[in-house]
Amino acid sequence: MKFFRKTKSTKTANEGPKFPIVGDPSIMSKKKHGTSNTRVQADLRWGCDRKTADRICNFNRHYAEHAGYFRKDTDFIEYAKSLPKGETIKFYDSNTGEPLFVAPLGRSMDEFLKESRAHGWPSFRDDEVNWDAVRCLKNGEAVSLAGTHLGHNLPDRKGNRYCINLVSVAGKPTNKA
Repeated sequence: MKFFRKTKSTKTANEGPKFPIVGDPSIMSKKKHGTSNTRVQADLRWGCDRKTADRICNFNRHYAEHAGYFRKDTDFIEYAKSLPKGETIKFYDSNTGEPLFVAPLGRSMDEFLKESRAHGWPSFRDDEVNWDAVRCLKNGEAVSLAGTHLGHNLPDRKGNRYCINLVSVAGKPTNKA
């Protein structure tokens, strides 16, 4: 599976890829179930609450799970700490099961968790985003191409930082993912 392929459309003659890739606002148009065609999966990973996930993913454009939700209300931190050194976590769309992020890349798990704790939400960098499935709207909203609200790009001195709701990326891979 090619998880992170940077498309040619993001390159200029003199520069490398430009991120984030900006999506058309129509990605988040009304569909069968809010902004998505499907409901949130029934059994989300890390004990994420389905009702909260459905509200955040499909019927929300501006708000988030509360800061620290991933630390206080799920077993995500314990799961991440239990992984062997150097192993990554794949994060899947809670609606579709499509792979959206993988972390950590280019940093340790401790660094990923430290940054995520400091900001209150799992925080991803450009190289950790599956740009075949994720876009940012002009206002900074991060969304999946399937219409799932993910969070926001809140750049800092290190570059783009995608603060993502854990409930939005706690899905399980489907056969097609």
